[in-house]
Amino acid sequence: MPRPPRLAVGGIIYHVLNRANARMTLFETRADYQAFFQVLAEAHGQVPMRTLAFCVMPNHWHFILWPRADGDLSAFMGWLALTHTQRWHAAKGTTGLGHAYQGRFKSFPVQSDGHLLRVCRYVERNPLRAGLVDRAEAWPWGSLWQRLHEGQGMADGLLAPWPVDRPRDWLNLVNEAESQAELVALRHAVTRGRPYGEETWVSQVAERLGLASALRPRGRPCREKGS
Repeated sequence: MPRPPRLAVGGIIYHVLNRANARMTLFETRADYQAFFQVLAEAHGQVPMRTLAFCVMPNHWHFILWPRADGDLSAFMGWLALTHTQRWHAAKGTTGLGHAYQGRFKSFPVQSDGHLLRVCRYVERNPLRAGLVDRAEAWPWGSLWQRLHEGQGMADGLLAPWPVDRPRDWLNLVNEAESQAELVALRHAVTRGRPYGEETWVSQVAERLGLASALRPRGRPCREKGS
């Protein structure tokens, strides 16, 4: 049975993630990254999208997106993943041999305050945290590098202004390690699709988007004796 369409309301910021199928490497060469960014630029033409931050890694990617209209997020991500999958298989000579991605993208809403800054930092720090570079801004396939090299990257013109002020020492902040508590909270949001923000905002958004299950503790509830 097909899954119901994801409720993606416009005007809310989302962290979006997808991974390669079967842990395979999607991006091995510069040409692989270039091909993906070409699809990304075309996706912006298909469905106008405010892209606040991103990081494309060898076997997965993160985006921070701020859609304007209801349904734009799903339309944008669906077109991006399908088109990239088709072209990736064509380039590798593997058409008809399965999915490039694990499945439908994962996402969670983000409050547009300090929580947004923490999520953007988490995304832009990803290659440093993975040990792929010595400094986060050295990774050319992320928005941090793109902002520092405007006019030289493949994502020129795709980044939108943030709804909050970026700290002046942003570069240093991204290169500083997150606290363990911050990482746990962010990874919990990724895994569960839990809205990330102040508790009142989280409750309101979860109710609006039908995400109540993401707020419940995992595991079966304890049974009372005799039940």
